[in-house]
Amino acid sequence: MRAAPTVGRVASDLAARRRVRHFWASTIGKKIVMAASGALLLAFVLAHMAGNLKTFLGADELNHYAHWLRTIGAPVLGQGWFLWIQRAVLFAALVLHVTAAVQLTRRDRRARPVRYVHRRPVRAGFAVHTMRWGGAALALFVVWHILDFTVGAVHRDFVPGDPYHNLVADFQVWWVNLIYLAALAMLGLHIHHGFASAARTLGVATARRERAIRILGSTTAVVVAGGYALVPVAIMTGLVH
Repeated sequence: MRAAPTVGRVASDLAARRRVRHFWASTIGKKIVMAASGALLLAFVLAHMAGNLKTFLGADELNHYAHWLRTIGAPVLGQGWFLWIQRAVLFAALVLHVTAAVQLTRRDRRARPVRYVHRRPVRAGFAVHTMRWGGAALALFVVWHILDFTVGAVHRDFVPGDPYHNLVADFQVWWVNLIYLAALAMLGLHIHHGFASAARTLGVATARRERAIRILGSTTAVVVAGGYALVPVAIMTGLVH
């Protein structure tokens, strides 16, 4: 029979739960969760971009890469298990990221119910609005992207197991390109404005490193947005077909 938990173990579990609840309830806790989840999502975005660029190596190379992703962890993991584990982790990170952002925004508004007499600097106001509305638009785009390339529900000529064909067929449609390029612009701005903030929250940025962190954030934003944009632009212009 399974041994009953001791009083000390129960007390320890309750104390751990209280610490987690207190951490999440605090402003700094939400900022740390938001920064850490954002860093995880950025790591995936960079890795996914590197995979997308295999489009320039041809159909065989990209399709082989897509097949390899489904075999990661074999034979311990079954076919496609790694991708589902990855999706679950990324979904949890996205939910935490969005939830923390929304709750921090509401907390900030409650703390300052009356608008300032003097307007905020234009740059700061633009950054705040970009992070809020751009983040909401990116969340909607993620849903669209899944329906487009994973499920194929909104794809005009989806072929399961042939990502190269799906990319070429999709990005030959001008309005699809506009959707993706607009989303990439918002993603770049989101990374540009959020990188330094996340670095400060996680204790990476110091006064001496502030300028380097800003440059790294801006560079990362340009690399991500530009790297992803290469594929639809190349297909739209006929460089890749």
